[in-house]
Amino acid sequence: MSTCAHITQAQNPSPRTPEGCEECLATGGSWVHLRKCLSCGHVGCCDSSPGKHATAHFKEIDHPVVASFEPGENWRWCYLDNVIG
Repeated sequence: MSTCAHITQAQNPSPRTPEGCEECLATGGSWVHLRKCLSCGHVGCCDSSPGKHATAHFKEIDHPVVASFEPGENWRWCYLDNVIG
């Protein structure tokens, strides 16, 4: 796995909506997999989901690193450097 400074310096905030994607929960949408923003704890759905809310959060807020919010998965993704860590 590659790494970058954004990933190594990322925090681990509490999830803002531990039960699922923040936007999908608000609108009644659905998701495939979840990602948690490591800057603010926003939980959004992955790009395979209809809403693609994790990427939309990055594009709007510019928080660079997300982690999988799926049980048993332990990886991080940096949108800025396009690397997994």
